[in-house]
Amino acid sequence: MLGALGGMQPRQLAAQVLNFALVLSTAFMLWKGLSVIADSPSPIVVVLSGSMEPAFERGDLLFLWNRGLDTQIGEIVVYNVRGKDIPIVHRVVRRFGGGKTPLQLLTKGDNNAADDTELYAVGQSYLNRKEDVIGSVVGYVPMVGYVTILLSEYPWLKTAMLGLMGLTVVLQRE
Repeated sequence: MLGALGGMQPRQLAAQVLNFALVLSTAFMLWKGLSVIADSPSPIVVVLSGSMEPAFERGDLLFLWNRGLDTQIGEIVVYNVRGKDIPIVHRVVRRFGGGKTPLQLLTKGDNNAADDTELYAVGQSYLNRKEDVIGSVVGYVPMVGYVTILLSEYPWLKTAMLGLMGLTVVLQRE
């Protein structure tokens, strides 16, 4: 494989590298476009735990929408805990305020015995809808996100996949 790489003309090699860069930049632009449309910093998330079973299982890919800020009881939201960067997918069980006062939410995983007050930041009893919630779930695809979980749990797999994808693009002949 590496012999084929060395046998390429500099112009062919540059074209293949630029092709790979084009694929990466297209993926980035699609992600940013979805972020703007959904008004969410993360319009697609993967369920990382079993706390929402049977509604969602570990590895399900969720699509988020953050344009309607009037979240109702029973709605499934994704939020970030202040100071941590792990999205949590749980159902709204209580809401307070709204209108002129900020909407505050209390959430709970369907498979959990207690609400999420233990998960919130220190001194925080409720989620602020505008600041803490990244979006409401509007759709999902089962098990598609499991690849993401595998890549997180086995970092060497991520390196191997990226290397294999890069070699495939560079060695591809048109």
